[in-house]
Amino acid sequence: MKERPAVPRQIPLPFTAARRIDFEMFWPGANREMVDQLRQLASGDASRNVFLWGVPGAGKSHLLHAACNLAQASARSAAFVPLSQREVIATDLLEGLERLDLVCIDDLDRIAGDAAWETAVFNLFNRVREQGCRLVMASRTSPQAADLQLADLRSRLSWDLVYHVVPLDEPSRFLALQQRARLRGMEVPDEVLEFLSRRIGRDTHTLFDWLEKLDAASLEAKRKLTIPFVRELLAKQGSE
Repeated sequence: MKERPAVPRQIPLPFTAARRIDFEMFWPGANREMVDQLRQLASGDASRNVFLWGVPGAGKSHLLHAACNLAQASARSAAFVPLSQREVIATDLLEGLERLDLVCIDDLDRIAGDAAWETAVFNLFNRVREQGCRLVMASRTSPQAADLQLADLRSRLSWDLVYHVVPLDEPSRFLALQQRARLRGMEVPDEVLEFLSRRIGRDTHTLFDWLEKLDAASLEAKRKLTIPFVRELLAKQGSE
């Protein structure tokens, strides 16, 4: 393997995670093998790149952020690239990222039909394999269903490990809420979490956003989180 030039441990990209985002905050459900593989990859103990795909809100972005954070906690360099922001960032951003230990590219489906970005990602993919950097990519669609115009890029996406991020079922949504509340230090009765998990959308993004809203609302109102209080808040937001 070629020796990679020294690079900063943290790339100064114009986007950072303000909240705690790690693997402990992600309830795996049916995705345990995938999460284990990402942990190994981020820690430097795996040799194959990973492609994640699934519906919005399944937790793909969380997993990519968690992988970057674990890599940096393991004294490895990492970068997170959100292609949802491709209109305000340039393809030059990808230059030199192959010198890092880990690169996580989110929202790959957002560049479908954009020749400049498809070519830039294709070239980065090839440089990453040459340098020994590890790559994690996420998209709403599987590699086979990707609407990318660059056929060579579309074919390469299936070269490594491909995982479908399975949305949480009802029991798993409850367990995920339990875990998130505990890690946030929130005092929420199980019956309240169960009530919430059955009335909010399946995606974890919506569930956890609501958990934060409830935490803030209870502090502001100086009221405990009870089912009547939660029902009242949901009604105000049109979710009940």
